[in-house]
Amino acid sequence: MIPEADTGIALALSTAAAGRGDNVVALARDNDPLQHLAEAHGERVRVIAADIRDQSQLQSAVSETVASFRRIDVVANTTFRDVAGAVEEVDAQQVTAVIESNILGLLNVLRAVLPVLREQRSGHIVQASPSYDDIGSPGAGLLSACVFAVDGLTDSLAGELRPLGIQVTLVDTPPTAARVPSELATRRIAAYDPVLRQDRDASLQWAPSALSNADIGVAAILAVVDTEDTPLRLVSQQRDAPLRGGDTMRTMVPCPTRLAAQHWDN
Repeated sequence: MIPEADTGIALALSTAAAGRGDNVVALARDNDPLQHLAEAHGERVRVIAADIRDQSQLQSAVSETVASFRRIDVVANTTFRDVAGAVEEVDAQQVTAVIESNILGLLNVLRAVLPVLREQRSGHIVQASPSYDDIGSPGAGLLSACVFAVDGLTDSLAGELRPLGIQVTLVDTPPTAARVPSELATRRIAAYDPVLRQDRDASLQWAPSALSNADIGVAAILAVVDTEDTPLRLVSQQRDAPLRGGDTMRTMVPCPTRLAAQHWDN
């Protein structure tokens, strides 16, 4: 099951999973970008209109999924929505919209799927997270706040679900992989231009590396779900390269008190 499957890495993951023969349930606010998958793969792909901000739509989608496939093996939450701009420039309405999608929407998804996974006593929740080296990035304060919130929630969730036989993995992806194209903050304050000019110019466009970065994240997620014993946190990146790109994976162990050191490689 892939929420927000009509955009970004979620769309790429839906396409790749269907292409390799997996059953895919793609949830989307806009079904049009996904219709070709349903047409190409028949009954193995279900496209369901479901807005993650609407709990009742998600509950209906989960019921339809179980009716079709009898179980849910993997739930992949991969999309972060963003508003580009300095913290001061983002208005309250934009803050609310981003939090509703990135945090409250994720919680809605979890509330919908967890009863099924608990009854199965199995399943795997994969949470993609655009990595910023665990620090905030100028011009992406709202996104950074959501990433840190989701990372903490995922850590807690893993501890709660492990005794129930449910795996949880946080996959830190290159920033452009999980981040959908931004909208701009409603205000533009000239004082921030020296710091944010480049980010402002690029905020409404995909960088040239965005598609390949999405493929990196997809490869990491598929490798994770194919492995029985995975660590809590993985970073998809080029070995010995900066965190913002690349094509291999390594285990990330932030601190011994957070999780036992686990070495896992593809």
